[in-house]
Amino acid sequence: MTIKARLTEDMKTAMRAKDSARLGAIRLLQAAIKQREVDERIDLDDTQVIEAIEKMLKQRRDSISQYEAAKRQDLADVEKFEVTVLQEYLPVALTEDEIAAILEEVVTETGAASIKEMSKVMAAIKPKVVGRADMGKISGLIKARLSA
Repeated sequence: MTIKARLTEDMKTAMRAKDSARLGAIRLLQAAIKQREVDERIDLDDTQVIEAIEKMLKQRRDSISQYEAAKRQDLADVEKFEVTVLQEYLPVALTEDEIAAILEEVVTETGAASIKEMSKVMAAIKPKVVGRADMGKISGLIKARLSA
């Protein structure tokens, strides 16, 4: 089942259960997906849907920190709930060992030997870890690996 199909089913379930908070979070995600599909005139596949979810998660996390700094815990709690709902649609996260193994494999494949080739490694590793690992963390690991 695709993520979009799962979203539709979860939306129906939330409507039947009268779970308005969950329904709202799912509708926000569906609206973001639909907006991107209309803007780019394409049907999003699961990888592109995951990218949209990650973008929304980043926005929510930024909002949470700003709301907490402004002492608006009520708004921060709403954002935190949306984060938990959005995370349900992401694939299972990679472990540290899995990330290290993928990194070594990609470095070997690309033949990267210096920090100057970091972009080549990033381009090769991104499709393998999208939605399953934080790209900022991956970037740091690549820098450390290529600097050694």
